[in-house]
Amino acid sequence: MAKQITCRSIYEQAPSEDGQVGERVLVDRVWPEGIRRQGAPLDAWLREVAPSAELQRWYGHNPLRFDEFRRRYLTELDDQEHRQAAARLRDLAEHGSLTLLSATQDMDRSHTAVLAEWLAGDDLPPGPRPHGHRAVVSAAVADLNAGALAFVMGTGIVSTALYVNSAGTASAVLLWTALAGFAVLVPAYGWRLLRHRQRFVGDLVAPRAFTFLTLAISSNVLAARLVPDGHTAVAGAFLAFGVLGWLLLDYGIPLALITTLKRSPSFDQVNGTWFLWAVGSESVAVAAAALAGATQGHVLPTLAVVCWSVGLLQYLLTAAMVLARLLARPVQAEGLMTSVWIFMGAAAICVLAGVRLSSLPPGSLLLARPAVVGSSVVLWAFSSWLIPLLLALGVWRHVLRRIPLRYDLGWWNLVFPMGMYAVTTHELGRVTGTSWMTTMGRWGGWVAAVVWAVVFAAMAAAKLRSRPGSPAVGAKGGGSPAGRQRPGPDGEQRP
Repeated sequence: MAKQITCRSIYEQAPSEDGQVGERVLVDRVWPEGIRRQGAPLDAWLREVAPSAELQRWYGHNPLRFDEFRRRYLTELDDQEHRQAAARLRDLAEHGSLTLLSATQDMDRSHTAVLAEWLAGDDLPPGPRPHGHRAVVSAAVADLNAGALAFVMGTGIVSTALYVNSAGTASAVLLWTALAGFAVLVPAYGWRLLRHRQRFVGDLVAPRAFTFLTLAISSNVLAARLVPDGHTAVAGAFLAFGVLGWLLLDYGIPLALITTLKRSPSFDQVNGTWFLWAVGSESVAVAAAALAGATQGHVLPTLAVVCWSVGLLQYLLTAAMVLARLLARPVQAEGLMTSVWIFMGAAAICVLAGVRLSSLPPGSLLLARPAVVGSSVVLWAFSSWLIPLLLALGVWRHVLRRIPLRYDLGWWNLVFPMGMYAVTTHELGRVTGTSWMTTMGRWGGWVAAVVWAVVFAAMAAAKLRSRPGSPAVGAKGGGSPAGRQRPGPDGEQRP
């Protein structure tokens, strides 16, 4: 691979002045203004490797569209029009240092930066490159979304909702689907860490970093679902994995964001995925409390109480930041994604954790049961209040602002809160003896199941439509469930 790949403005000083050696290649489609072709400080002009005119017009150098632009451009690099020029650029990169030249002003959010990443060398080791199916799998892992396990989270909680509704067969089908997704995606995370470490670490210090917590949350959701079926040993293993992931990520992500120098901190980076910080803690509380009800000892009840308390404070802190961001800063329709639904889902899982705690024997709690139940009722009321607001924001985005409604990974951020709210409502009604609430929770479970089916069908249709060269699908096609698309500045997919 290249000894060094850099991006420079063609208007910067000449190579004889900056000491840069190696090939200097202009990768713009249009010749830059003010630069004379004769004697220009470059070795080659590969105009065919630049994004298509249609993609450039769509992008318009809008920072909110960069991640979707990146995804579409990577797809174009594999089509017939770009393939030959891309191969030549790859060959130049493999035989020496390479400088990519462009007339763009925002180099970090340009096609030049995407090309540099594509050529960087963290995708594949030196030697022959994989072809066919291996190439598709390698590309899928390279672009695996940090929040891909939202698919498992949504499927697992809807399975729980169907179990509550006594739909045993449907619940079991979704449980096995979630387990299969977990078995595929977790090793893919490990593979990406080993083979694409630079991208993996880059995601950990980005605004979407909290989406990594879906790794721990999905494991805890599965643990809580397995307990009613009597699989306590397996549930314990999932809980242990979830606790380990929670400890590493719940501390690691804030530490990485605080200490890294490789970012430009901005209040505009605060987004709905940050609620996963609280959801991670509450998922440990829910799973530990569920397992504590089926086993003996004081460790699990104590863990559940501590994580419920920590998650509650994390939720309040994050809610203050997200609300301040939404109310105090301009919000564009393109930037308001389905991750805001985690606002409601995080409140709902706090309620569910409190309900599970209140069902434990009195001697095992460090808190008074009325305080736990009272806090849960307040949070349930707030999560219910949020639903009309979130629906209204969806109408504003898709109806008034006419943002196209196309499938992306962020749709699973809608499935999980709806399933969680249904289960929470039913369980809170059961504990408080409120019959209308249990009925509401049952109906909510069926609604969540319908939404899951729609989102799953949309995901399957999107995968079937994936073809190399199509600007509406992930780079190089294929990929694992919910894992091929790249998130935007708020940690979500762009339609």
